[in-house]
Amino acid sequence: MQFTDLKTQYAALKPDIDARIQRVLDHGQYIMGPEVKELEAALATFTGARHCITVASGTEALLIALMALDLQPGDEVITTPFTFAATAETIVLAGCKPVFVDIEPDTCNIDASLIEAKITPRTKAVMPVSLYGQVADMAEINAIAARHGLAVIEDAAQSFGALYQGRRSCALSTFGATSFFPSKPLGCYGDGGALFTDDDRLAQAAREIRVHGQSARYTHTRLGVGGRMDTLQCAVVLGKLVRFEWELQRRAEIGARYQRLLAGLSGLGQVTVRPDRDSVWAQFTVMVDRRAEVQAALGAAGVPTAVHYPRPLNLQPAYAAHCCPDCCPVSSRLAEQVLSLPMSADLSEADQDGVVHALSDALAATQPSTQARARP
Repeated sequence: MQFTDLKTQYAALKPDIDARIQRVLDHGQYIMGPEVKELEAALATFTGARHCITVASGTEALLIALMALDLQPGDEVITTPFTFAATAETIVLAGCKPVFVDIEPDTCNIDASLIEAKITPRTKAVMPVSLYGQVADMAEINAIAARHGLAVIEDAAQSFGALYQGRRSCALSTFGATSFFPSKPLGCYGDGGALFTDDDRLAQAAREIRVHGQSARYTHTRLGVGGRMDTLQCAVVLGKLVRFEWELQRRAEIGARYQRLLAGLSGLGQVTVRPDRDSVWAQFTVMVDRRAEVQAALGAAGVPTAVHYPRPLNLQPAYAAHCCPDCCPVSSRLAEQVLSLPMSADLSEADQDGVVHALSDALAATQPSTQARARP
């Protein structure tokens, strides 16, 4: 069993992906070839955003967004500590200070009700993370940002394709930034990412920044980075778009089935999907006590798992100077409990049943005082 089954996906898409790659090999335009603009147009149409700018990675997408906003050293960006390091890393690389806000215990997304209390005269932006495939509460976040004149950058590395109040992730704020890392809902075969915005000026700035700040060849009008997405990786994503809508539907079905089968297990918590949005289930994550024991039991049963994430950023040495250790108690608690189970559009019912059986047995073995009440 694969944690993320990319082999089966490739087998289904092999003719489309191979043809796309061969086309690039034939024309030889490996940097900024025609597939780059083709993909940008397709993704802009899919999300409903006015502009899509492909970039080298999800990390580059966040960094370029911050640079396009012309933030100054010492400016503050509010974000969540319950995320991959790239979220806060890019804030610091841009010369700014990350300000951490705790998360909702049921969604694991940033708690919008806590944001306003952290705003200071130095605050310039909010960077919510749409974790595990579900969009954060963008309506409330955007409303707070509008009251205080702040930009909003949605870190949508895990939520590309998700819906929030009828609109797509990445087209909900000043900037949306996503990743095409291979394990993402829409992934390439290396690193890649994209930025989305409706703002013409910011889109132009982002396009210049990704090519070393050039407005024309060898005319450097701003500080930039080498942030282009390779033509070959754009070709791979174009090949995967052929069945992406089907994959989103499958992820929804598999996620709903997991929720149903796991609902009766004692000692198990699940992520809540709010009624005004859906999830693309970049990870299917549960909460358990005695996680190391549960994870070991699952491994012995042949079920691969992962932890997203074992330590919140406010407790990471690199970011300790930006926050007190006890500022985000919900994040600290959930970091000791979260456990991600196998999830991909090609996960079979038999394998899913096997995961649920193994988890039921693991919980019974590690929590002998509780009884697992439901099994598929």
